[in-house]
Amino acid sequence: MAAPDKEVRAPRARMTGAERRHQLIDIARSLFAERGYEGTSIEEIAQRANVSKPVVYEHFGGKEGLYAVVVDREMSALLDRITSSLTKMTNNRSRLRIERVALALLTYVDERTDGFRILIRDSPASITSGSTYSTLLNEAVNQVSSILAGDFSRRGLDAEMAPLYAQALVGSVSMTAQWWLDVREPKKEVVAAHLVNLCWNGLMHLEKDPPLLDD
Repeated sequence: MAAPDKEVRAPRARMTGAERRHQLIDIARSLFAERGYEGTSIEEIAQRANVSKPVVYEHFGGKEGLYAVVVDREMSALLDRITSSLTKMTNNRSRLRIERVALALLTYVDERTDGFRILIRDSPASITSGSTYSTLLNEAVNQVSSILAGDFSRRGLDAEMAPLYAQALVGSVSMTAQWWLDVREPKKEVVAAHLVNLCWNGLMHLEKDPPLLDD
């Protein structure tokens, strides 16, 4: 009796260089979000990708290079969402601009959770180049400060206090986004609406020279 033919398996298609690079970035992104930079090793990244360590070094030069690429991609994704939310506006009302930016940040948190976890972690001391979440927030503070300074001047308020208010506004949105990262309640649209309610209505009723209250 003739032996049954062995099943012939088609050879597994090899990844192109671009496909392999994308795979390594996705794996590293997940590990960096879960364990942080120090808790992630090139060995585990290579193991999950089913490649040797030299393949990872060939693409990124090491863990620092791979981490920098992951962070840059996440920064670009976040900035694209914020920029897009503003450029699609049909009017330029200040309150609507604040709403769109807050919702864009919360949408990024919702859809790219791993990426946001990476951005809000402290960057390794050995990595000093490239953009970070802190640099993004600083840029946001500068832009908001410039807008508020003009508004304060028109209303007879002290324009020199604008940077303080800008820090408070940007910080409140950023910290709320970090809180919402884990709780996910209420819906992001509701969170954005309440953030703007606090920011906008607070700005509309500023006192010219606010005192601290006595006991």
